[in-house]
Amino acid sequence: MNHAFVKPQRTHGISDTVLFLGPAILLLSVFFLAPIVVNIFVAFSDMARTVRFEDFPTTQQFNKLGKLDPEALLGFELRGSFYRALALTGTFVFFTLFIFNVTFALILALTTTAVPERMGAVFRAIWLLPRMSPSIVYALLWLWVIDSTERGLFNQVIMAFGLEPMNLQLDHPMTVIVVANGLIGASLGMIIFTSAIRSIPEHLFHAARADGAGSLSIIRHVILPALRWPISYITIYQSLALLVSFEYIFLIMGPSRSTMTMAMLSYTKTLAPGIGGGLYAYGAAIALILIVIGIVVALVMWRLTNMKNLLQRPRIEVR
Repeated sequence: MNHAFVKPQRTHGISDTVLFLGPAILLLSVFFLAPIVVNIFVAFSDMARTVRFEDFPTTQQFNKLGKLDPEALLGFELRGSFYRALALTGTFVFFTLFIFNVTFALILALTTTAVPERMGAVFRAIWLLPRMSPSIVYALLWLWVIDSTERGLFNQVIMAFGLEPMNLQLDHPMTVIVVANGLIGASLGMIIFTSAIRSIPEHLFHAARADGAGSLSIIRHVILPALRWPISYITIYQSLALLVSFEYIFLIMGPSRSTMTMAMLSYTKTLAPGIGGGLYAYGAAIALILIVIGIVVALVMWRLTNMKNLLQRPRIEVR
């Protein structure tokens, strides 16, 4: 007597979903959504050093950042300090992202995968040391490099060629923070791009070489197409990270007007002692605008890089 054996299928109910996603949702709510909600309430208040809500809701903090003007571009005129912070943020994010976090990281990945494996691993480990070290250590190294006296490393190098010492903090402040943030930020892209390059099937390289392709041709036709999604991810992630970056800017340059990005402006208005701290509602308003800009940037880049296709279900089922 033959009995058909039917393998029971496991059904996933709501309990399984809660079990696996519950901790992640809880952490997301406590450490991400809750601070955003609090920031919105504070931004539409008049909270200052007294930490009290005396006028809520109000838009007086946003009035300090700009005002409606039918004759202005987009019908809105920004205040001088906020406009400057917005422009500096855009400049900082653009140059740091595309010169270092993407392009230079790609060069590092290509270089370290072209040399012997052990040598490449040692180089990547050394390059990751600043990221694993305390931020103050990295900042102190940069303060030594850009020291305006003859003791500064940069000045020692250029003086060896007969040039006069330079004060990079005063003469080229934006260059300093772009390079300082870019060199340490390139390490993340280097690791991700390296992993992606190593995942390319070896036979593709053999086939390309058999067809007479050189190194540049292999990079263009084999490696870069395989790095499409990693490059898209790094571009989106690092854009959002750079928008709120202020740690190295503050440690290296201090509350300098020439490097006062939006994140730095929000910090100095709320928490920086002796230089305008305590204006919690004003700083929260700046942070809220920064959040909106981050969401817009993320959505635009998500659309431009077509990241939706990356997250689609696979069309081929593997059993």
